[in-house]
Amino acid sequence: MMEKVTTKRMSLFTGRTHPALAEEVAEHLGIELGQANVVQFANGEFRPRFTDSVRGCDVFIMQTHCGNDGSSVNDSIMEQLIMIDAASRASAKRITAVCPFYGYARQDRKAEGREPITARLVADLFRAAGAKRMVSIDLHSGQIQGFFDGPVDHLTAMPVLENYVREHAQNPVIVSPDAGRIKVAERMAQHLTDKGADLAFIYKRRPKGTANVVEAKEVIGEVEDRLCILTDDMIDSGGTICSAADILIQRGATEVWAMATHGVLSGPAIDRLKNSQISRVVLTNTLPLPPDKQIDKIEVLSIAPLIADALNAVFDDTSVSEIFGGENQS
Repeated sequence: MMEKVTTKRMSLFTGRTHPALAEEVAEHLGIELGQANVVQFANGEFRPRFTDSVRGCDVFIMQTHCGNDGSSVNDSIMEQLIMIDAASRASAKRITAVCPFYGYARQDRKAEGREPITARLVADLFRAAGAKRMVSIDLHSGQIQGFFDGPVDHLTAMPVLENYVREHAQNPVIVSPDAGRIKVAERMAQHLTDKGADLAFIYKRRPKGTANVVEAKEVIGEVEDRLCILTDDMIDSGGTICSAADILIQRGATEVWAMATHGVLSGPAIDRLKNSQISRVVLTNTLPLPPDKQIDKIEVLSIAPLIADALNAVFDDTSVSEIFGGENQS
């Protein structure tokens, strides 16, 4: 009779949109980042081929969904899907898609007739490729967890952002830039009551039938003579956050900071932030910040230790929500 002891093995691979983050995560995990050897053909098609065997491994395939160097957000998603397929066909035991920033997250419902729900389509693609579970950070809306047919570990960058506020601010007002983010801002303010934090929010409206047009209308809450910290899940074109800062300064705020998990920073965002009333923009490194976008106002905090802790918990079959005191789940 043969006695076999099987040892669990963890493998971490990354696509090409943000390798620096994956390298940092691997360092925190104390493992080598796997070689995916992605080849891109002349017509733009990708083909990965893993250097080492992944048979029986717990495989984590990491890709943040964005375009860079002439590639698009769709390229980054497709590359991750193909890597998942490669791992699945190489007999990986379990494949987890790690998407620090989840593409198409804002298309999570039909706001008007004849629109797609692309966030659901993307989740279906991951499942079809062979991903058994998913890890993401500060999804645009919590219900996206339900679009994926399998476990989703929804992490939040809040502990990282709150630590920054603890170290650098006194008596701040945490401001939600719109009614939809009040719960998140309220939780942050509650966590920072030891720093004398209060809560405010901005009532704004989007004129129907427009994209990227937002009108800030009014501030609900006391902001006069206070440091105001705007908090959001992402800064994309910067329109929302910059118009929110203008109205806060008009209402007597002494200083305005902006904090967000994801610095998407498309199109005019950098110029808007540069010329805005905002004195600090604090982001995490879920997305890469190219050199041309590194302005003095922007500070980037690392989310790698949090991701590493979560991947460790998934691998060891221990609780991920315990890392956040259960507060990553609402």
